[in-house]
Amino acid sequence: MAFAITDNCIKDELCIQACPVDCIHPRNDESAFEAATQMYVNPAECIDCGACIPACTSDAIFALDDVPAEKRQFIAVNEAFFAG
Repeated sequence: MAFAITDNCIKDELCIQACPVDCIHPRNDESAFEAATQMYVNPAECIDCGACIPACTSDAIFALDDVPAEKRQFIAVNEAFFAG
């Protein structure tokens, strides 16, 4: 996975609109949207384009190497959302 979304996420879906491959979920038309506390990047689908980063108004999306130390757990959180 090239990017991770952290708990700063406000679920405004601007990142989803910017993503050319639809790798950010859940969308508001998906059943998991209401219960989700944030959006997540699917590591199997992300093409490492970076379009989501400037679209994010809450500074919640980071390249993996740039995730702040206090937010590193969100790398695994993003992966886990798509694990099963």
